[in-house]
Amino acid sequence: MATTIVHELRYEAPLADVAAMLADPEFRDAVCVEQRATKHEVSITGVQGDPMKVRIAYSQPTDRVPGFAKKFVGNETDIVQEETWTSAEHGDIHVTIPGKPGEMVGTAVLTEKDGVTTETVTLAITVKIPLVAGKIESLIGKIFGSAMRAENRAGVAWLAR
Repeated sequence: MATTIVHELRYEAPLADVAAMLADPEFRDAVCVEQRATKHEVSITGVQGDPMKVRIAYSQPTDRVPGFAKKFVGNETDIVQEETWTSAEHGDIHVTIPGKPGEMVGTAVLTEKDGVTTETVTLAITVKIPLVAGKIESLIGKIFGSAMRAENRAGVAWLAR
């Protein structure tokens, strides 16, 4: 059974500007810094609708992870986030933690109304560890929510430049 999370990121900018931001490797670098990544590597190939492929491999400290989960994740966690954008409005997302029994799969959808763009990220979190899967899925959901808030802060600052 999976845990589903939905997170909305709002930007006071047209959809085309937000889509261009998401396609910019420098923006993705800025997000990794805002998310406290200890190291990261960003790769973007193609263009939206071509499709555009985004790959972000990064490491994060686990100092904010509760004790029960530390034994599963260690002192630092490597994360690989892959996105395939088939249009400026729609991207498929797949997030893995190499060597760990879980993943997040879902979508990012951009919509614009009156010059304000909302990015809705919907992810199903699946952890394959008996007895504690639900607890760890919930924890991952909270951590990813924090990461999305950091991305939103970076995006608001980026678009205000």
